[in-house]
Amino acid sequence: MTSPPSKNIWIRRQQCPCGDWKCYVTYEGDSEETSSITSQLVKNDSAGSEAMVSPYVGMVFKSDDDAFEYYGNFARKNGFSIRKERSRLSPQLGIYKRDFVCYRSGFAPVKKKPTGEHHRDRKSVRCGCDAKMYLSKEVVDGVSQWFVVQFSNVHNHELLEDDQVRLLPAYRKIHEADQERILLLSKAGFPIHRIVKVLELEKGIQGGQLPFLERDVRNFVQNRKKVVQENDALLTEKRENDTLELLEACKGTKEADEDFVYDFTVDENDKVEHIAWSYGDSVHAYTMFGDAVYFDTSYQSITYGVLFGAWLGIDNHGRTIFFGCVLLQDETPRSFSWALQTFVRFMRGRCPQTILTDLDPGLRDAIRSELPGTKHVVSIWNILPKVSSWFSVSLGSRCAEFKSEFDVLYRVESTEDFELQWNQMISMFGLTTDKHIALLYSFRASWALSYMKGYFLACMATTTYSKSVDAFLKGVFSAQTCLRSFFEQHELVLTMQYAVSEMSNGSYLVRHFKEIDGERLVIWIPEEEQIHCSCKEFESSGLLCRHSLRVFVVKNYFQLPDKYYLNRWRKESSLDFYDDHITRTSDDEWFQDYHCLNETLFTESSITKERADYVRRELTTQLTRILNEVRNMPECEGVAMDLTFSPTG
Repeated sequence: MTSPPSKNIWIRRQQCPCGDWKCYVTYEGDSEETSSITSQLVKNDSAGSEAMVSPYVGMVFKSDDDAFEYYGNFARKNGFSIRKERSRLSPQLGIYKRDFVCYRSGFAPVKKKPTGEHHRDRKSVRCGCDAKMYLSKEVVDGVSQWFVVQFSNVHNHELLEDDQVRLLPAYRKIHEADQERILLLSKAGFPIHRIVKVLELEKGIQGGQLPFLERDVRNFVQNRKKVVQENDALLTEKRENDTLELLEACKGTKEADEDFVYDFTVDENDKVEHIAWSYGDSVHAYTMFGDAVYFDTSYQSITYGVLFGAWLGIDNHGRTIFFGCVLLQDETPRSFSWALQTFVRFMRGRCPQTILTDLDPGLRDAIRSELPGTKHVVSIWNILPKVSSWFSVSLGSRCAEFKSEFDVLYRVESTEDFELQWNQMISMFGLTTDKHIALLYSFRASWALSYMKGYFLACMATTTYSKSVDAFLKGVFSAQTCLRSFFEQHELVLTMQYAVSEMSNGSYLVRHFKEIDGERLVIWIPEEEQIHCSCKEFESSGLLCRHSLRVFVVKNYFQLPDKYYLNRWRKESSLDFYDDHITRTSDDEWFQDYHCLNETLFTESSITKERADYVRRELTTQLTRILNEVRNMPECEGVAMDLTFSPTG
């Protein structure tokens, strides 16, 4: 498990659960070796803890960092902590030896006291403990590995219980999410002891159970304030310079690409306030896939104090596509309104049918003002993580029951039933005056399925798309451009599991043979070749549901009417918006295979220099041979293939 980076400019604006990490090593060997290792399992006495292998001479790690994390995890389970002692360096291998020791190893050096000054004597915890783990690096087949060459778990001091060991300095860490919360509460004027109490309440834990102490919070706040005070002037200058550089970059891009669009505002001090931009390709993509837009506002810059918003969509292959982005100085309805106005102007005045956002009242107000004809949706996957944090303290052990009831309520089909069951639910759990319940209820038309019938969502209100967006944005902020998305459509496969009953008025009742799905009413108008289902799947995703497809099968329709093949889902409507005349065909699948083969080849060849040299030599030879053979082939055989491909990343 890797440690979090020491300097993060961008953070997800979502509080993550704070828990102990665990690290395990997979050991491969014969049955005798495995049996020997199994006998070394060390178990924590606390209930529910995982078992892990004690370090042993010969244990292998991919890196010294992995070894340190593993030994640290072992130490915590056994009542002590560790520190890095010595390391040795060689010109050929770099650091090739590492010594990790118990935190009480060695003895504190004797310090001379200056004459006439009073100093507080602090008793050292070091007592010459000999517990240790020494490692040595070896290169095997071109791959570096770290081997345990010495290990001792013999201590000359008492080992601590779990409730004590967590208070050792090595384990008292304030995680990034908690750091952000502490700074916000401190900025709001909360005293240190109140900040600690708020964190305990939010996490639903008893007093004194945080992974850090009150003095750690005090030191963190004091140190951060000192740093801010010392660097405030420099930081302000950096913000202004970097913002101006961004603005100059936008201007330069506009000069080079007339389709590039950007806009900005300035504050009363003539300083740049908000900046938004989009690319010609994105504007072009919006003409095909701009019916449903996701506006993500989950990232915020600690360094610059600005909110990052991204307008994203989904193409006919289920891939996340980029429409534009904005940097906002704050999260007020006024700022969101400017962002939405600018986006619509970038997209040549065309508003989306549906916009998906997070649960933000200010953003909701801006959407109502600037996009009155657009359906506003808050995905249930943006709400569920908040439910646990909001109600875990007030409901305690009943929180799981509440989440189950909430999920049932989310799926209720009629608004009348929703209103009735909502009142019953909040009464049952005693949440009538809860502010979070009031917020959820005020947003009910944007998340409850009974209110969203007929909303076009283009399969964006799903966990699959949520993960795709998360991968996309993580790629942006980690400077990685590769992303993967997943899109599956199994409706036709499930069609044959449905029974059809024709009614006297010509409509159909369709139900699953096990009655899992309930009955759906399907109306078929043959003269207009129109079909309508009460589940509203086509209106929501643009894809025919299994109920409608079942009726088509019953009516012996072997080819669906063209109106049910929306352009956004057609293969020829792929992300070839870079050129209006480019049309992808099935012939380009070989290119995708070639691309994957290429990636695999270069990944494998980068492991060692020998592999890289071999691939470089052979690839040049073989490609030259193939190129010569291709050039000797006839230039025309009647049909020319279009070998122009759109980007896939």
